[in-house]
Amino acid sequence: MNKTFDVIIIGGGAAGVFAAINMAKNNSQLNIAILEKTTQLLSKVKVSGGGRCNVTHACFDPKELVKFYPRGNKELLSAFYQFQPTDTINWFNERGVELKTEADGRMFPTTDNSQTIIDCFTKELVNYSIEVLYSTKVESIQKTDDGFELQTNQNTFKTKKLLITTGGFNKLEQYHFITQLGIEVEPPTPSLFTFNLPNNPITELQGIAVAAKVKIISTKFEEQGALLITHWGMSCPVILKLSAWASRVLNEKNYEFDFMVNWLLDKKDDDLNEIYQQNKQQYGSKKVMNQFEFGLPKKLAAYLINKAGIGDDDKWADVSKKQLNKLTEALIRDTYHSSGKTTFKSEFVSCGGVKLNEVNFKTMESKKVPHLYFAGEVLDVDALTGGFNFQAAWTTGWIAAQEIAR
Repeated sequence: MNKTFDVIIIGGGAAGVFAAINMAKNNSQLNIAILEKTTQLLSKVKVSGGGRCNVTHACFDPKELVKFYPRGNKELLSAFYQFQPTDTINWFNERGVELKTEADGRMFPTTDNSQTIIDCFTKELVNYSIEVLYSTKVESIQKTDDGFELQTNQNTFKTKKLLITTGGFNKLEQYHFITQLGIEVEPPTPSLFTFNLPNNPITELQGIAVAAKVKIISTKFEEQGALLITHWGMSCPVILKLSAWASRVLNEKNYEFDFMVNWLLDKKDDDLNEIYQQNKQQYGSKKVMNQFEFGLPKKLAAYLINKAGIGDDDKWADVSKKQLNKLTEALIRDTYHSSGKTTFKSEFVSCGGVKLNEVNFKTMESKKVPHLYFAGEVLDVDALTGGFNFQAAWTTGWIAAQEIAR
């Protein structure tokens, strides 16, 4: 049985549902359908932000906003001038959903419940009579003279315009229904993951969090921020940022790489040598372990002191130059070998997807195939955590909707 629509959207996630609502609002004549392969819409919205839905981020300057996107930043700059977090806030506010800003800039519904966002979308879908077809997986797409023909596990569908918002996939072959249209895809690789340190003694300090600077050795990638020691290695924003920016490099290394931690952020060798000399003069008779003024948690300080070959009972006056040199290495050039990766939380993302030079970001239309559009994480766009991936979904979905509705 064939079913025909003016517009079909493949994928009932954030970008797809947002686009459907906006195009229906702009053109009430359109007959729109969303094809969703699972039994529910907006599953990622549901679990985002620990079930609270991190809708967007309070960064309102497009030039600053794009700095949170390891891939897609150049293309998104013009897109954010069309629709950015201010527009997102207004969009939800107009529909009775108020957002609040937390100290780190993340924005959530004031209800602290992702269901608020889902209910808002569901109400709009009903208002605009947008048809949602569940458990409908697209198996192939064929370009026709007047649009597209889609073969699914349920029916054959025909449409004049097609918007693909499936989100990203883990394997290149899962993009086959897109590549068969002649669209090039960047192979997917994990984008946000933690660093594994199997059998490394530092994992015994699990739970300790500090501000640190981390650099991946033999690369240009360096970040600073909160670092958490876990039972498997290291995590928290500084590690996740590095994993995002260096995603493809680390994938090429098969996740076997060395990285360096500066536990004292901006301290340098000369700074430490000066402190050592002062301590030898003022605290010569005191144990290094008891007179260690670097602001580090006690267990971490003890670990680094012992790593330098300084004993628990050694006094400042008795510490050799060689031991102090080792202490400097441990404090500001502490090196680890990461083996493998750990991903967790369902909102963690991968990079890869439809290559950005395939798409006109003023319209989100394919440059090769007329009336074919893309939005959201199916594109080779990814961001750091904090509401940025959703903002890219709202923005690209909104732009596609404006163009399609015309």
